[in-house]
Amino acid sequence: MDRINMFLVKYAEIGTKGKNRYVFEEILCKRIRNRIKSLGEFDVRRDFGRIYVEALSDYDYDTCLDYLTKIFGITGICPVTVGEKTDYSEVSKAALRHFKDSYDDFDFSFKVHCRRTDKTFPMNSMEIEAEVGHDLLEEYESEGLHVDVHEPDVMVEVEIRDKVYVYSKVLPGPGGLPVGTNGKAVSLLSGGIDSPVATYMIAKRGVEMHAVYYNSPPYTSARALEKVEKLGRIVSQYAGPIALHIVNFTELQLAIYDNCPHDELTIIMKRYMFRMAQDIAKKEGAQCLVTGESIGQVSSQTMQSLGVIDDAVTIPVYRPVIGMDKQEIVDYSERIGTFETSIEPYEDCCTIFVAKHPVTKPKLEVIERHEKKLEGIIEPIYQKALETAEIHVLK
Repeated sequence: MDRINMFLVKYAEIGTKGKNRYVFEEILCKRIRNRIKSLGEFDVRRDFGRIYVEALSDYDYDTCLDYLTKIFGITGICPVTVGEKTDYSEVSKAALRHFKDSYDDFDFSFKVHCRRTDKTFPMNSMEIEAEVGHDLLEEYESEGLHVDVHEPDVMVEVEIRDKVYVYSKVLPGPGGLPVGTNGKAVSLLSGGIDSPVATYMIAKRGVEMHAVYYNSPPYTSARALEKVEKLGRIVSQYAGPIALHIVNFTELQLAIYDNCPHDELTIIMKRYMFRMAQDIAKKEGAQCLVTGESIGQVSSQTMQSLGVIDDAVTIPVYRPVIGMDKQEIVDYSERIGTFETSIEPYEDCCTIFVAKHPVTKPKLEVIERHEKKLEGIIEPIYQKALETAEIHVLK
């Protein structure tokens, strides 16, 4: 693979953006540059509906592919062999070199497809397809290479543009839209399975993510925070840097515990979590909150509980996994690489302060009446928690 120095970036949804497509392409190019700049010198450019990434220095091929296939907005990465287009012999050389650099075993079927955007080239597309197919067969037929024009194992793409571009592999990307094209959100990130998946799913729609974690020392350990930061870093491989706001929540939880009915602890605690997250969102210019809640999964995620919790804030709350069952969320977390970290045995603040018999159908007027018992007690605690929050950038 040492001679593969260029990649063609494929996208899908960006292509539907009409006159605004160039904006999405430019943001995607920026994301690519930022992601791979530590690997070497690269030229990332747009060219007539194509995005090319060209290595201008030595680089780690496998690491580069790993980075590129985790950038939202990209549906596929094609390693490309580039040749001159002075005459057909250069096209043939590029195709033969591509096969030599890309495959060790040639026992497969193939078909050649040519796109000739430069109409001044003396051969038409069908002629190029036939000649390239002939040359590849002549070189590798003895090793098992054969033609199948209906269902080939490998489709060899030849593009005649300013140069000759040959590619035959498409490594899948995550799809979605480039981060930075759809505003900002604040995710309530815990150490569980659900919230990292929810954060990933909203980021995939082009949303720049902040996150907030409620820390409860000494009831939660430093390892619990480390676990959340690790989860954030895994998601940041796709979403880009995530600013994690770490709020010390212990005093506020104890105030609720001492002054409110214990069967309502989780509901009231979450209402204050949402209020703090909303304050952070306003400070950071974010337009919504994101959580990993799924209907009926636990007592605080019944329809009635979610309605009472949402009433504490005025900005939208998005719950992308709300209709998934637990196994679906687990499957998703395994796919994006967060599952093994999520099941590490370090508890967060939500699991520490849970009543034995929590209310499952809370009434808003009752919750608001009990919250009034906190007046004059919780305001300075709340403000202190916000002011002392730390921000760790995860990337």
